[in-house]
Amino acid sequence: MRTAASDVAHRLARDAEAVCRHYLSNGRREGRYWLVGDIDNTPGRSLFVRLTGPDTGKGAAGKWTDAATGEHGDLLDLIAANRRLDGLRDVLEEARSFLRLPRIEPPAREQRPSAPAGSHEAARRLWAISRPIVGTVAEAYLHTRGIADLRNCANLRFHPRCWYRGDEGDPADCRRDAWPALIAAVSDGDGSLTGINRTWLSPNGQDKAPVSTPRRAMGNLLGHGVRFGVADDVLAVGEGIETMLSLRQATPTLPIIAGLSANHLAALLLPPTVRRLYLVRDDDAAGRGAVANLAARAQEVGIEAVPLDAWLGDLNDDLRLLGLRELAAGMRVQLAPEDVARFLDPGVLERSAA
Repeated sequence: MRTAASDVAHRLARDAEAVCRHYLSNGRREGRYWLVGDIDNTPGRSLFVRLTGPDTGKGAAGKWTDAATGEHGDLLDLIAANRRLDGLRDVLEEARSFLRLPRIEPPAREQRPSAPAGSHEAARRLWAISRPIVGTVAEAYLHTRGIADLRNCANLRFHPRCWYRGDEGDPADCRRDAWPALIAAVSDGDGSLTGINRTWLSPNGQDKAPVSTPRRAMGNLLGHGVRFGVADDVLAVGEGIETMLSLRQATPTLPIIAGLSANHLAALLLPPTVRRLYLVRDDDAAGRGAVANLAARAQEVGIEAVPLDAWLGDLNDDLRLLGLRELAAGMRVQLAPEDVARFLDPGVLERSAA
């Protein structure tokens, strides 16, 4: 016997393409699937929704998967995530409105227990209620760091009032507060969300928030990182998000991972397909040690390890203080010749010099 939720999900699946056209309008149909970038309706091809198939079981219509994050579900799950709805009652009300069904008042719902602080579940919930960074304070902040090209950055999101629990280093009136925050997804090699990193920002996006620890991560972090692109035979890794996004301004198609700290960078799990590993080295003892440890691990399994050094303290310093042309010039002499041709944007030097 079907429940109210399963009945609505079944009705949605019978008209899956209409659901996709309404909630994922930036996608398009290809054969039996609807393809779009992600659950937030970003253009692309990572998320796919099956438009035809049986009512239940393998290959059922309405089932969707995001290949980049590992998220999946039915069309009720899709509507919940797309509309940032928290609770079955609100999801069913939205779905019934789409289907033009009579509204049914369900019994009072139980309060969902809070997730333990710092847990994977807490990270998952914060990610679910965050939104794309386009047009937000987070985008403005990255622009102040010289990072203007944010294409294919669906693993970066924004939360306008992210809770901050202060410590002894914060003034008494700032120990319990909320600030805008850049939210970055930490994922494993299969693209499944394992945690998130928060960077609290000033309200105008010109700098980080004036708190003692403006960056904090939570969830299952060991061995994982913030990923941009899917690694095949070549991969670049480093510590900070801004550092690795700076490299990406000059090499937009080079797959990269930000490990978030020296300790986590040293423990990063390497994809089995990688044959050349670029290690972005921060100019401090911890950064040099992390790169040395990871390089030794890589070489033990036959991976060529190549350090990448900045002209200044790190690649974001190069980008902000020297400019994209100088950063690209520094990378050109350190990358393997075949990777210069493969990954370095050929227009960077000409555009920057013009």
